[in-house]
Amino acid sequence: HLQWGATDVERLQPLSGDELVARPKMAYTHAITIHAPAATVWAWLVQIGQGRGGFYSYDWLENLFGCDIHSAARIRPELQRLAVGDLVRLGPEGYPYYQVALVEPESALVLHNKVDTKTGRRLTHGDELQPAAYVNSSWAFALDAVDEQTTRLLVRGRTDYNPGLANEVLWRVLTEPASFIMERGMLLGLKQRAER
Repeated sequence: HLQWGATDVERLQPLSGDELVARPKMAYTHAITIHAPAATVWAWLVQIGQGRGGFYSYDWLENLFGCDIHSAARIRPELQRLAVGDLVRLGPEGYPYYQVALVEPESALVLHNKVDTKTGRRLTHGDELQPAAYVNSSWAFALDAVDEQTTRLLVRGRTDYNPGLANEVLWRVLTEPASFIMERGMLLGLKQRAER
């Protein structure tokens, strides 16, 4: 499932945002073909996030964990602007979030989270990671217009974290499988909305 929907070529091709997590301990590339123009796919993608358009996945499941997610059923004009530095939250205040690292309309959206897990202090791209406690994660979306009515959407996640058995279990055994289930639901939900 680390390559769900993606070809070998897509899995190996460089994407914007790869450089943010240069040596990931965990990485995946997912992909889906959407029968809609890239502009339409982008309009749905750019409004993701808690307190925004949601994630088009299993809201009921996310809300069991208090995430307060409400996926949009339509494109909302007030959510079409996203800029570098903006936050894309996974839940309300206190929950993890990503910061927008790159916005290339109808082409690429890259989100980044780099944090000292002991202090909770957000680290910038230039900050050195403290080996004792850190998470450095990127979530990149790349749109490829196959033709005027077809878009290939690639999603890549890359994560680095401080070594240790507890983190291996947390990230590989718990987080990664759950993330796959939610992201697969998100891609299918986005496809359904864009094709509608």
